[in-house]
Amino acid sequence: MRYQFVDCRWELGNPERGRELYVEGHIPGASFLDVDEDLSDLSVANAGRHPLPSAARFAEAAARAGIGPDSFVVAYDQGTGGAARLWWLLRHFGHDDVAVLDGAIDAWKGPLRAGEENIEPARFEPRERQDDTIDSGELLTRLGDERLLVLDARSTERYRGEPNPIDTAYGHIPGARSWPFTDASELPEDVLEADEIVVYCGSGVTSCVDLLALAHAGRPDAKLYPGSWSDWTARGLPVEKS
Repeated sequence: MRYQFVDCRWELGNPERGRELYVEGHIPGASFLDVDEDLSDLSVANAGRHPLPSAARFAEAAARAGIGPDSFVVAYDQGTGGAARLWWLLRHFGHDDVAVLDGAIDAWKGPLRAGEENIEPARFEPRERQDDTIDSGELLTRLGDERLLVLDARSTERYRGEPNPIDTAYGHIPGARSWPFTDASELPEDVLEADEIVVYCGSGVTSCVDLLALAHAGRPDAKLYPGSWSDWTARGLPVEKS
């Protein structure tokens, strides 16, 4: 087993910033994976702003980042959800040896290294799971199902339906409960009592922060709605404001 740090920093609306931050200074030996280019497939239509990559596409990115069968991956970002997105994708594609650096890059007490790294490519064999996501159609049919708890990982302002520059429609999925990813460390105890849990956000990235917290609390069975709010509203599905 060998450790592979992976830098997943990114900024919504500033797609070049993650790579810039990596080049300015990263954990020595870390590779870099971009949320837009590597941890999503923006060429997929009608699936939200950050569609999931295919198994083949993700395997190529993971291999390029030095992630192989003997790798224990430590993902980090600057608190914006990219590291949790990699954590979720690795588990989704069958690689469970992964952790997220608690406290983001600020928790790293060692030196940083500027420039690029010479990462030795690995071989990543994806084994895609089929039980950790839910799509808009199934979610729509289950609105009002008391067995299903739907959590919204966006900010409380976006959840309430306040106008903002990110969403094209305002509000939340009917019946959903607000649990902003910035408050992921403050897990309400009753959430764990739900029969089934689904998490969504704006496009399926920051919801992975909540999913990571749920897994640590004993609910690794919680599902991601990959398209999230950007997919839901693009389809003209019901919305609710509060």
